[in-house]
Amino acid sequence: MIIKKVEYKKPDYELIERKGLGHPDYIADLFAEAFSRELCKEYISEFGVILHHNVDKLDLVGGQATPRFGGGELEKKIIAFYSGRATQKVKDVSFNLKEIAIKSASDCLKKTFRYLKRDNFEFMVETKPGAGNLTDMYKRKKGEIGANDTSAGVGYWPLSKTERITLEVEEYLNSKAFKRRCPYTGEDIKVMTIRNRDETRITVACAFIDKYFNNVNEYVNAKEEVIKDLKEKFRCGIIINTADKPERGVDGCYLTITGTSLETGDDGAVGRGNRVNGLITFNRPMSLEAVAGKNPVNHIGKLYNVIAFEASKKIVEAGAKHCQLGIVSSIGKPLTEPQIMACEYDGSISDYKIKRIINEELIGIPELTKNIVNGRIMLF
Repeated sequence: MIIKKVEYKKPDYELIERKGLGHPDYIADLFAEAFSRELCKEYISEFGVILHHNVDKLDLVGGQATPRFGGGELEKKIIAFYSGRATQKVKDVSFNLKEIAIKSASDCLKKTFRYLKRDNFEFMVETKPGAGNLTDMYKRKKGEIGANDTSAGVGYWPLSKTERITLEVEEYLNSKAFKRRCPYTGEDIKVMTIRNRDETRITVACAFIDKYFNNVNEYVNAKEEVIKDLKEKFRCGIIINTADKPERGVDGCYLTITGTSLETGDDGAVGRGNRVNGLITFNRPMSLEAVAGKNPVNHIGKLYNVIAFEASKKIVEAGAKHCQLGIVSSIGKPLTEPQIMACEYDGSISDYKIKRIINEELIGIPELTKNIVNGRIMLF
């Protein structure tokens, strides 16, 4: 293990993005993770253990819609294309992967969205069984399941003030309280925050629902109300839907029928959205692994990235001011025996305590797996 004390210096600038829960990439992550969790529950119900699967390969192909003042039409459905790998049959027990995928996505839609419905989607499920050498790692001696890949996880703590405000803006706009006040705003919200020394500016892309407006002026006024609300709450520069050209009528406004650009303007793919801290941080260490849909038992791209953030947080809580952690696995080796762990910190904490915290997180992977399956861990 490499442990190094360094002096943390606040950067002169920060570039941070969050894709909100209605963004096409977020929905792709949502569907993939829901599929994985539902598979886990089916496997546990039948065999008492989670069987091999990695369903992190999922694409959403946008539909075709014509928004109109007063309400438009969705003319072509969104396609949800599932690939990836999953255990389909064990002896005489079979799992209907297509049925599980569609059920898990349908449940997500009911819980998360007001206007985006199951009927807006066409599902194409081409998930196949996994390779023998990878599924074999699930069959080894209990407690010695090997890492499925040679990969890495990275994390840090604490979040900066700019990172926190980026999260808070999206969470606020998608909160139930805000939607009750402003039901004409959709769930597709993307936040880009730029901090240049002491100046912070936030750019928001926010889908609006066409049926709530009779004309351009009503849309413009509603947008101004949202901007005013955000400025009063967050006390910084905020702009919304900068591509708007109201003089062009409907086509010059960010109007949707379902509350997401997935209906016609954009596509979605797993792994293109937020990292496990809910952000895309352009000047921080950041994994390119797609976390959503990977199995929560031995997939490093999922487990080590979560652990890196959790351990960093606990190291700060134990005395450090800042912490940055990287962990690298070796395929087939026990999850508790990474190739290397590298920790940089600033503050007052012993090397012994840092090692103990990281090792406790690694030993606690079975409990982490349960928490992921039960949806208790933020992944994107």
